[in-house]
Amino acid sequence: MVDLLKDLNQAQKEAVSHEDGPLLIVAGAGTGKTTVITRRLAFLILEKKINPHTFPSDIQSQDKDILSPHPSRLKESGQGIREGVGIKPDEILALTFTEKAAGEMEERADQILPYGYVDLWISTFHSFCERILKEHAIDIGLPGDFKLLNQTEQWLLMRQNLERFDLDYYRPLGNPTKFIHSLLKHFSRAKDEEIWPENYLDYAENLKLNKDSAIAEDKDRLLEVASAYHAYQQLLLENNALDFGDLINYTLKLFRTRPAILEKYRQKFKYILVDEFQDTNWAQYELIKMIASPKNNLTVVGDDDQSIYKFRGASISNIMQFKNDFPYAREIIITDNYRTKQNILDLAYKFIKQNDPNRLEAKLGIVKKLAAQREGEGIIEHLHYKTADQEARAVAEKILELKKIPRPSATPFEKGREEIGYQDFAILVRANNQAEMFMGVFDQYGIPYHFLASAGLYSKPVILDIIAYLKTLDNYHESTALYRVLNMPFVGLAYDDLIALNFAVRRKNWSLYEAMKHAAAVGVSPDGLRKINKVLGFIEKHTAIARERGISKVVFKFLEDFSYLANLTKRAEKGDLRAAEEISYVNQFLKKIEGFERANPDKSVKNFMIGLEMALESGEEGSLAGNFDEGPDTVKILTVHGAKGLEFKYVFIVNLVDLRFPSTDRKEPIEMPTALVKEILPEGDIHLEEERRLFYVAMTRARDGVFLTSASDYGGQRKKKLSRFLVELGFVEEESKAPTGQVYFDEEKMVSESGRATKKYWLPSKFSFTQLKAFETCPLQYKFAHVLVVPTQGKFTFSFGKTMHSTLQKFFDQISKKENHKQTDLFGGKGSGEAAAPTEDELLKIYEETWINDWYDSKSHEDEYRKLGRNKFRDFYKLHEGKWPKTKYLEKGFNLRVGECTMRGVIDRVDEVPGGIEIVDYKTGSVPKDEKYLDKDQLLIYQAAAREVLGENPVLLSYYYLDENKKMSFLGTDEEIGEIKEKIAATIREIKKSEFPPKPSLFTCKNCDFKDICEHRVL
Repeated sequence: MVDLLKDLNQAQKEAVSHEDGPLLIVAGAGTGKTTVITRRLAFLILEKKINPHTFPSDIQSQDKDILSPHPSRLKESGQGIREGVGIKPDEILALTFTEKAAGEMEERADQILPYGYVDLWISTFHSFCERILKEHAIDIGLPGDFKLLNQTEQWLLMRQNLERFDLDYYRPLGNPTKFIHSLLKHFSRAKDEEIWPENYLDYAENLKLNKDSAIAEDKDRLLEVASAYHAYQQLLLENNALDFGDLINYTLKLFRTRPAILEKYRQKFKYILVDEFQDTNWAQYELIKMIASPKNNLTVVGDDDQSIYKFRGASISNIMQFKNDFPYAREIIITDNYRTKQNILDLAYKFIKQNDPNRLEAKLGIVKKLAAQREGEGIIEHLHYKTADQEARAVAEKILELKKIPRPSATPFEKGREEIGYQDFAILVRANNQAEMFMGVFDQYGIPYHFLASAGLYSKPVILDIIAYLKTLDNYHESTALYRVLNMPFVGLAYDDLIALNFAVRRKNWSLYEAMKHAAAVGVSPDGLRKINKVLGFIEKHTAIARERGISKVVFKFLEDFSYLANLTKRAEKGDLRAAEEISYVNQFLKKIEGFERANPDKSVKNFMIGLEMALESGEEGSLAGNFDEGPDTVKILTVHGAKGLEFKYVFIVNLVDLRFPSTDRKEPIEMPTALVKEILPEGDIHLEEERRLFYVAMTRARDGVFLTSASDYGGQRKKKLSRFLVELGFVEEESKAPTGQVYFDEEKMVSESGRATKKYWLPSKFSFTQLKAFETCPLQYKFAHVLVVPTQGKFTFSFGKTMHSTLQKFFDQISKKENHKQTDLFGGKGSGEAAAPTEDELLKIYEETWINDWYDSKSHEDEYRKLGRNKFRDFYKLHEGKWPKTKYLEKGFNLRVGECTMRGVIDRVDEVPGGIEIVDYKTGSVPKDEKYLDKDQLLIYQAAAREVLGENPVLLSYYYLDENKKMSFLGTDEEIGEIKEKIAATIREIKKSEFPPKPSLFTCKNCDFKDICEHRVL
């Protein structure tokens, strides 16, 4: 049994092992908050004694199984008798704020739990509510297939229906779309407070009737906002859409109007854990309290001094009010800090106390001063310079200077890690635009860096190239776009040839495309003429494709024909960090294209470009997805908000001057009427206190050193004053000697310095059968697919296979629902034992509705396969009619521990059969001629997962071949299960130490997605 209290301090132990009732854990920076909440989750599953008095006596029959044997409740006693302990994993609800945090919590739980697990409810608030609403949409009048709109999609919806909003005050004639963002932000803020449109309208209309309460113009303005809010909500519903605020509010509405459903989830979730509680908004806190009642087995973890998301609607009053809502709640204060040196903690504490009395420490009379568990003093320096350029150069020189200091092995964990790497440094900026100066200087100094921005995909050079080419296809005479295409390194057009083309454009008043058509007559060189004709040929070829196919096919042909992707892959394989980043950007752009194609019947280049232009008009920059843990040894440049939850050896907090940090207080363009606000607003300067908390977060990211930098001249007309935060910390302005601004190096040194940032490959914490098969087939193929994630074109076989799988999943789900409905009639009598089923026509209707039309060669090709699938399902129905299996699970996900690693997978179908279960996996290929040719590995993994994770007894494993409606079955022996586990563990060990060498062969390369870009191919 895992010792869950091992290595914990006393406060952490008490938090982990708390029994029942509300618990407030105040965990300061670097105190092991994630460890505590994850171990508490594991404690409830593995160690919690089932107390019959904990739960109501009138538990519904379906919940009686809490006392039945379950893998999470079975604990071996000394005599070999199993005794019931622990809570089932799906009886615990753990909520946090980001998908990354939820993933980290799940990963840590995976490392602690000694067996695989299923159905852990670890998610963000929004994901949790989306899951609830998908299940119960019909109970609240919502469409079950609702779409979730992001901010850009919301803007586009308003922009396309602006006439519906009857705006006057908020629709300037010169710029009718000016206030769309402000209105949407206001609606979002209303939803944070669970203010429905009808509430807002009632308030505004009553205000209008009250002649003394406000001036007439303001009453009209508020009524206009309320009416716009109502129109927006109607528009969402008409388009089967919700926004993120709706997820929370409709879940609240569901629970308030359907008490039986609320009771179902109250019974289900015996314990609730909430991470980063200080970041909850009013509506989220209401939801937590509603589900937790009446048992109130609610654990919240937070730190009011790290509440920095007011701009997202976070309400610091929630953590301040928790003890008022739960007067008898236990409070545990964790102050042992395992990250930062004591003198840095002392300075940060002295600084944040200036937010008193609006702090939990002052309100509850507790002590939150952090105590360092690492010996020695850290570095605290203020570096002030005359100019911004000097400031950036000084930061670069300081990094190079510190890199030469040997790392002391202060702990056994740090033994052998003497060299300080670039990854030990972080540059924290208050706003993204402050990063540019440092990136430019780092390029000059040869310092590798990674700018961790949350947006900016559409401004990345590789994406600008793709967009420019798409603009060219959409309009040949878009000269600026075509000029960028000609400047791409893969085209290689000489400068003199570009000059000749541009001269012809001006002299003849041609578009650039027309000049290219006449290139031979305008003085272009023979080599240039050849390259121009090649580009013109591609444009003509891709235009023809664009007439017939969707945009994704066009983009892939562009990447392929211009050798763009092949070039990037070759560079990335050799360790070029920029190339690996650019492949990631291409992948992210392709995902946006896939989303466009799913949502739009018209998948053309023209339609995509119309949507993209509108998105750019809205201010959309293109969200960037990045895994901080991925990648090379680089200095990280990021905002303080982005650094929350991270730590670095040395932290530079830069640009510490007036109006930059703290930033100016930007009032909301449309303020919420105070009478509608439900949050209890603190007194004092709310903005300044939030900025202090943000600065406190920045300081407490550091392990060994904090460098506070500033300059007098940032390019404006006036000399900048020091940030008031430097004054509050005790630093006084003192002109230092200017740095040399020079580091002597030649080209070779710059290259070698950058070259030291070799790629540190990111590997997943969980592996799938597909990943292991790819590595077994060819390690380089695995690297392309799962490490570099090189984009590949879809295949019609995948579309067809997914259609078949999804149709069967929906069909058997309907059978299960009909069977459940039939089980009990109005008089409580049991129905017959035979499973109910939809008709053959209903099956074919599901098939048509599920059909995926991607990647077929032509319309006739698609029609051929559509007819083929229809015939297969007719045969399938006739074969099974009247003898449908009794399905227990559909699309059942699992995480299976194998040694130190985790296998993840999804089982297509699990049927109940005499003596246990049958596991069924669908295949669309041909049936093997003999069982000896059968690849059993996948089903053997499923067999192990069914036993160890689901607690089931598999008696049959079956591959069902849809092409021939035939089944091949077997059952793995204990020896075979042991062998497959050892094979998995060995393969994962090889992956972790692999250099991913190629393993070419005629068969492997012929069927490889990367054969066109791999220099090792054998064809």
